[in-house]
Amino acid sequence: MKMRSTLVTAALLCLAITLPGSNALAQQKQQVSFKVPAENIKYIVSQNVEVGDTPNHIVRLFEVQARLPNNTPAINGLKPVELWQRGVGELTEGNGSSAPYFIFVMENGDRFFVRNVNVIQNVSGKISATTAGRITGGTGRLAGIEGYVRGVQIFDPRPGGSLGDGQYEVEYSIGK
Repeated sequence: MKMRSTLVTAALLCLAITLPGSNALAQQKQQVSFKVPAENIKYIVSQNVEVGDTPNHIVRLFEVQARLPNNTPAINGLKPVELWQRGVGELTEGNGSSAPYFIFVMENGDRFFVRNVNVIQNVSGKISATTAGRITGGTGRLAGIEGYVRGVQIFDPRPGGSLGDGQYEVEYSIGK
C-alpha cells in the first residue's frame, strides 16, 4: 500500500512539473472560418512578366483587397472587415506557387499578419491557390496572436482577370 501511495505521489509531482503554467493554459485555441464572395474581392495590382523560356511561364506581382462580409466571425472579440493579400508568384500553364502576405484589418484598426505559401493548380481551366500560413504577429488587442490561416481562392492571373470566391479558416490563440 505504501508503494502505491509513493507511486501516486510521484505521478502527481511529475504531472505538476510537466503541466504548462497558467499563461499557457489561458491560450485556448479558437477557430473561425468564413467565405468571401467574389464581388467583395478585387485586384489592386496584377502585373505579369513573361519569363520567355517556355510558353505561358510568368512571374507575377499582385495585391488583392477583400471586403469581408458582415457575418464574418469575430477574432478575439474584434470583427474583421478587410483582408489584404500582397505577394509574388510564378506560374507555368496556370500551375506553380506564390508567397503572399496576408493582413487582416479589424473594425477598430487592429491588424494581424500572416506569411503564406500557396500551391497553385490549373484543374480543367480553373486556377486555384491553396494557401497555408503562420500568423506572424498583430497590433493592439491582437498583439499576442499566434496560429495559422488556411484557405482556397479561385483566380484568373491574366491582366484584367477576375477573382472567385475565397474560403478561409483562422486557427489562433492570444497570449496573455
